[in-house]
Amino acid sequence: MSGKVLLVGFLPDEVERLREVLSVPVFEVPEYCKDWAVSEVVDKVEELSGSSYWHLRKFVIMHDVGNETLKEVIHSVKSLNLGRVIFATTTETSLTWKLEDLLNELMAEDEYFKAARWAREEAEKRKGLFLDIGKG
Repeated sequence: MSGKVLLVGFLPDEVERLREVLSVPVFEVPEYCKDWAVSEVVDKVEELSGSSYWHLRKFVIMHDVGNETLKEVIHSVKSLNLGRVIFATTTETSLTWKLEDLLNELMAEDEYFKAARWAREEAEKRKGLFLDIGKG
């Protein structure tokens, strides 16, 4: 397996910490790649130079990793307490998108799930607030 982890939005010291704990090669994706197809970024990632710290959000994009590696990456990244991180794996479809479009889609999905999680939690809180008088 030739897995790769691509980072966007991380500070240099965070990148170093990730490289220390992950068993998969870790690469920074600089801003000049945002108009590239994701497949091109993946193919050329070893040759890229520049910081991943150009985006306000943090992304960990995994390419060609197995399920166990995926779990290990997510667990390791979360254990470093680097703030809110959006995780993704490449797909046949996402590899054809421009990187910036993928990041925008990932942010939209993240906001959707965050709102759904909030709504579910609020509904749970409210369950105990009302008396069910109809049952007797």
